[in-house]
Amino acid sequence: MKNLGMAIAGLLALLYLINPTAGVFEFIPDNLPFIGNLDEAAATAILLTAWRYFRGEQKKNPPSQK
Repeated sequence: MKNLGMAIAGLLALLYLINPTAGVFEFIPDNLPFIGNLDEAAATAILLTAWRYFRGEQKKNPPSQK
C-alpha cells in the first residue's frame, strides 16, 4: 500500500513539474516574490523522495542468484 502511495505522489509531482502552461495546476502564482516557487520546490522534494524510496527498495531486495 505504501508503494502505491509513493508511486501516485511521485507521478503527481512529476505531472505538476512538467505542466508547461502553469495555469491548471498552479497552486501559488510564480509572480509573488519569495514564495512564488515554493510549490515547485515542494513538488521537486516529493519527486526526489519517491525516486529515492524506489531506488532504495531495489537495493534492499536484490534478485536472487542461482
